[in-house]
Amino acid sequence: MTQTLPPPPPEWAPHDAVWIGFPSHAELWLEDLAPARAEVAMFAHAVHAGGKGEKVILVAADKEAGEAARRQAGDVARIVIEPFGDIWLRDTAAIIGGDGRAHDFGFNGWGGKYALDGDDDIGERLARREHIPVETHGWVLEGGAIDGDGTGLVVTTEQCLMNRNRNPGLSMSEIERLLHQDLGYRQVLWLGDGLLHDHTDGHVDNLARFIGPNRLLIPEATDNDPNWRVYQDAATRAARAGVEVVRFPSPGRVLDEEEEIVPASYMNFYIGNAAVVVPQYGQANDAAAIAALEKLFPGRAVTGIRADHVLTGGGSLHCISQQIPRI
Repeated sequence: MTQTLPPPPPEWAPHDAVWIGFPSHAELWLEDLAPARAEVAMFAHAVHAGGKGEKVILVAADKEAGEAARRQAGDVARIVIEPFGDIWLRDTAAIIGGDGRAHDFGFNGWGGKYALDGDDDIGERLARREHIPVETHGWVLEGGAIDGDGTGLVVTTEQCLMNRNRNPGLSMSEIERLLHQDLGYRQVLWLGDGLLHDHTDGHVDNLARFIGPNRLLIPEATDNDPNWRVYQDAATRAARAGVEVVRFPSPGRVLDEEEEIVPASYMNFYIGNAAVVVPQYGQANDAAAIAALEKLFPGRAVTGIRADHVLTGGGSLHCISQQIPRI
């Protein structure tokens, strides 16, 4: 009989280190390359928290990017050079399970949208660099698609995990079985859709995050918020499942230079050992998001980082990071 794995520790549990992707390819980032690098360096400094936080490992794809990372991060981070497609390590790096192993899942460029060289095996390479044993799994799963509370409860969205562009042959019950078998999750909370225009097909780390056992943070829509139905549906589903719902400020409608709605979210915060780092977008609720997190995480310094240029790549601070829990 197969022994049930302990689930991955929740993000607020102690970390040994964190991998953070450093923007490396000028042809992908264009004029946003330099300012995105500056934002990522500020993120690294905030997580380091003057030496009180976990070890920061900045991952660069080539020598030039590695040298830029060293200049901007100084001595707050260790720089490693490993080829990758882009910086979204939440999805491409391995998930460290409660068994201490690196669980490396299939990756197909978010349903075939962005297939870039190096993204399919960066997780295994990074784990082996840290001497973490690796177990590979044959189905597609991105780290940003799930969030666990440490007790065996995990939240995800139907839009992502049930999307035919990921695992078209798997039913909902089969995905639940695989989450239990491969990561130790015993209960799945299924939400509906993710944010509008999210090219990840509704990653949950932009929508709902656990902040304690059975305690889920979900945005509260502001005026003219394009995601108000999404937030309300998520809150209704979670409450119906017996999960405590805590509401949180939303940045509201955020537009890019072409006046298109972008999937900006304060929910894409990172919970470190000494700090909680939340993306900011120059919106009216930026300060309110920081104040709310200060109440939710009183033992940690809450830092807001402007992430406008990282967002041009399609994600934010949580998306570019993957923690190595202390197990």
